[in-house]
Amino acid sequence: MSKTKLIINSNGSIKIEGDFVIMDCDGKVYGLEGRTALGLCRCGLSSNKPFCDGSHRSNFDHESKAFDLPPMKTK
Repeated sequence: MSKTKLIINSNGSIKIEGDFVIMDCDGKVYGLEGRTALGLCRCGLSSNKPFCDGSHRSNFDHESKAFDLPPMKTK
């Protein structure tokens, strides 16, 4: 099985590709109807949250550039 990929699109959604399940906060699974790729809303404007419906166009500005997080703190 290949890894699941999350791609942070500039000025847009988070694209998820691969073998995945999406659940709500109660553990209920969204019916994805066999999709192996889709976009998750990042701007908060979608009328179909948590999924992207393209509402971010001209209303959301975030250039995505990868960076390294600081080391995890030990307890």
